[in-house]
Amino acid sequence: MSKYEPLWEYLKNNGKQSYKLSYKEIKDILGFEIDHSFLTYKKEAKEYGYEVGKIAMKEKMVNFNKT
Repeated sequence: MSKYEPLWEYLKNNGKQSYKLSYKEIKDILGFEIDHSFLTYKKEAKEYGYEVGKIAMKEKMVNFNKT
């Protein structure tokens, strides 16, 4: 099980077409802050029907889109 699985499950279970989540919202879902490893794990989102879009580091936001 990936440490990011709770985030992927959250996206899948809510079923929205797209999400724009702040780093804080992601921390609330996961229980920890995302780090550089997120770049490695982001490909897992495809298994749950989503892809990671833009990661806005300055705004501390991540976009997710349904595939």
